[in-house]
Amino acid sequence: MTDVRAATAADLDAIVGVHDAAFGRTNEGGLVRRLVEGGHATISLVAVDEDDAVIGHVLFSPLTIENGDDGRALGLAPVAVHPDYQRQGVGHALIEEGIGACFVADARAVFVLGSPAYYATFGFTKASAHGLHDAFEGGNAFQVLPLTIDGLAGYAGRVNYVPAFSEGL
Repeated sequence: MTDVRAATAADLDAIVGVHDAAFGRTNEGGLVRRLVEGGHATISLVAVDEDDAVIGHVLFSPLTIENGDDGRALGLAPVAVHPDYQRQGVGHALIEEGIGACFVADARAVFVLGSPAYYATFGFTKASAHGLHDAFEGGNAFQVLPLTIDGLAGYAGRVNYVPAFSEGL
């Protein structure tokens, strides 16, 4: 059983290290650092082992929506699990806990750019079916999960991530 808790400022270097190890590059770790330091880490959770060492991380940041924006939509990204702990349910636990935290924080919807097959297990569907698209032209990989019955009411058009996502590409 993986323990998931809120990330703290003291976790940042370990979190960046997990992203760097998981992706084999520094892009995602750098993104996390920019999001945290820029005050855009709305929800940041870590998975820890029995010694409280960080083994996984998920971050949710604010989004803007072209039409109907009310500040209650979040983007899930990035998410990473240290290679030594992958394929053991750590990522699933992080995402599940994160979605719950988004609901508690009164978010209406969560967006993600990722594998449709994987994210469908959490209830995500393609955003384009709801008249929503992203700046990265993700197509079917750009997905949304409404957190309430009318979670997407009034939302339409382009969904924009904070500028940190375009920096360092």
